[in-house]
Amino acid sequence: MVSVSKRKNSYLSEVLGSGHLYAALDLGTNNCRLLIAAPTKPGYFRVIDTFSRIIRLGEGMGHTRCLNNEAMNRTIKALKVCRFKLLQANVTYQRLIATEACRLADNGTDFIDRVSREVGLELEIIDRKTEARLAVSGCGTLVGQKTEAVVLFDIGGGSSEIALIDISKRRSPCLAEHIIAWTSLPVGVMTLAEHFGNEIVTKKNFALMKDYVGKLLDTFSERYKLGHLTNHPSFYVLGTSGTITTLASIYLNLERYDRDRIDGMWLKSADITRIIEVLLSWDMKQRIANPCIGADRADLVLAGCAILEAIRSVWPSSRLRVADRGLREGILTELMYQTGAWHKQSSSSAAFESIAPAKV
Repeated sequence: MVSVSKRKNSYLSEVLGSGHLYAALDLGTNNCRLLIAAPTKPGYFRVIDTFSRIIRLGEGMGHTRCLNNEAMNRTIKALKVCRFKLLQANVTYQRLIATEACRLADNGTDFIDRVSREVGLELEIIDRKTEARLAVSGCGTLVGQKTEAVVLFDIGGGSSEIALIDISKRRSPCLAEHIIAWTSLPVGVMTLAEHFGNEIVTKKNFALMKDYVGKLLDTFSERYKLGHLTNHPSFYVLGTSGTITTLASIYLNLERYDRDRIDGMWLKSADITRIIEVLLSWDMKQRIANPCIGADRADLVLAGCAILEAIRSVWPSSRLRVADRGLREGILTELMYQTGAWHKQSSSSAAFESIAPAKV
């Protein structure tokens, strides 16, 4: 009998030929995600392997400013799975990032050192500007040729990134070149839920959550920089996060998650409002029982909805495009452009940060 490992290695050889594999790891406040892929036509890649696990690394950080031992131990276990997959795939180029939890925690850099010692992975803590850029880079193929402006947002566990994108005058291969303003709100689904209580969510404290995020958005001085472009028929908001994909799954009444049906789909504004009203009418047990939410997201989904509603209040749009992609895809896109995987460099390649070949 041929082992699973041998079958997989044979498959990789068939897929790659003499090519290279690329990997991106995103260690967030709530999730640990890995994506391994091979480049295909310019701007696209074929997914070879993927991993995602909710680790809640930032659990309790709003009160202590430190990563707790249980959360770090959970994360170490997930990262060991990632290291195994990287070794098995024999990845050539990789970038492994950590975001808000490690950025803010007093012991964040200590944890990164622990990961290096115990797991053998070298993670880098990226700043918020880089995080916003990568989120945009990962969603380039979801912005159509006739689109003139988009507001892209990524609702994370500990922070939420928002980018205003103007492509009315020109279009380059790298969508991130068209960012005219961006902000990173110091609030995500975990931090907001912990601040306001995450199990019993009434309409009153949902409104309080929304207002709290709205006040943070008020400090974004360039929030209306797109001007008249937001009135153009092609304007829309593009959301990438577990909150958005969960709402889309509920809308489709899925029994189990199906990325092929979710990534790139459209939601009407009225449908989003209706789904959120339904969620507000459910108690914790009902949210857990829904297959699109489950126990992992039941205490966080309404906090994500409050952030979404605050964003929609500033940039109202009749439609929202759903993206099941983000930082990992952005990392891969930039890596592949920089290393010439698509046989031509983006005009923005000089702006990419230097990436070394993978060392696992």
